[in-house]
Amino acid sequence: MTHAIDGHQLELLRNGGEYFPALLESIRSASRSIWIETYIFADDDAGRAVASALIDAASRSVEVRLVLDGFGVFDHVGTLDERMKRGGVQISVFRPETSRWQFRKSRLRRMHRKLVLIDDHVAFCGGINILDDFNVHGYANAESFAARFDFAVRIEGPITRKIRDTMDTLWQTLRDDPNASRNAGLRALERAGRSLRAFTRRASAASNSERPTSANPAARVSFLFRDNLRHRRSIEAAYLLAINRATQEVFIANAYFFPGKRLLAALNAAEARGVRVRLLLQGRKEYFLQHYASRAFYDRLFNSGIEIAEYTASFLHAKVAVIDGVWSTVGSSNIDPFSLLLAREANVFVEDSAFAQELREHLDRAWANESRVLERSHWEKRSLLMRFKSRLAYRVARLLLAVFGYNLR
Repeated sequence: MTHAIDGHQLELLRNGGEYFPALLESIRSASRSIWIETYIFADDDAGRAVASALIDAASRSVEVRLVLDGFGVFDHVGTLDERMKRGGVQISVFRPETSRWQFRKSRLRRMHRKLVLIDDHVAFCGGINILDDFNVHGYANAESFAARFDFAVRIEGPITRKIRDTMDTLWQTLRDDPNASRNAGLRALERAGRSLRAFTRRASAASNSERPTSANPAARVSFLFRDNLRHRRSIEAAYLLAINRATQEVFIANAYFFPGKRLLAALNAAEARGVRVRLLLQGRKEYFLQHYASRAFYDRLFNSGIEIAEYTASFLHAKVAVIDGVWSTVGSSNIDPFSLLLAREANVFVEDSAFAQELREHLDRAWANESRVLERSHWEKRSLLMRFKSRLAYRVARLLLAVFGYNLR
């Protein structure tokens, strides 16, 4: 379904089954430029299809830029990057990895965005990597899994200019210095960030107000990104603004949920004033640290009356939310310190009831049919081993951030 919102055309895409056909169609129709940023680019069916389409585009003189994260592609890309380079695709790597055992503070700063821009006209933003939905390893029954649960949005409209500025700034920075975490390019960042700074000021005012106001029903589309320069708190501020003004429901689906004090306090305050708060979280262990550290928060969440369900049909990779049936976001940012404090992320924020309703229907179905709704009484009976794993993972995550000089706020 295509939504006409404030001069934009938005299409919500669920999982790779909807995302990759739309992406490949746009790549094949490109006439001038294709820019892509992705955390993972895998040598699997999806990755090979996208790589072939990019090579074909380069052969017809389309400018093809591809930014990969050094950590994200380390075990995934295989020889696809060399094949694409030989085919005319320009590739830059954000913080190239040479060893899994090099521990540096800067290593936690990753390029986690999933952005595509075609001919400066069509953009894609979301949480979907260039990775097949069924590319799952380490599970004996992986063939029985459903598709990885994730979302992206296809965009036409004015915010593609901001997406272009953001992507071009990173590209030029990496061409100057592939290991750069900060560089010149501030002028382009300033252009991309004017509306963001105004948005952040409103978020700060709302988060400090005593009486949250109801959500503004006027349609609006915003593109916000997180970097380590001027926009460190942009995505977190947008979440805080929406949660603090919620009057009916906060529904968040997030793969890695490890909130800081401000977000946790905002959720607790929303529940205390009668807002229904639902969290759809990861039910399958993909990464030990994130999975069990997230579960360490469940007791506090249950104490506040917050509802929790764990997605079990496959891996939940979504980073989306719907608030009061009007406000919604789709993007790459998890609610954890690695995303909100360290990584380069990008989300689209939409204020429109029809778009929010479509996303909420997907989340409702996943909650009812593909998830395990947790009951506090059952959770309190979990084994000592499960309690130990959660406490250990939480302590390790906190220690890791402290060692590298980051404060979980």
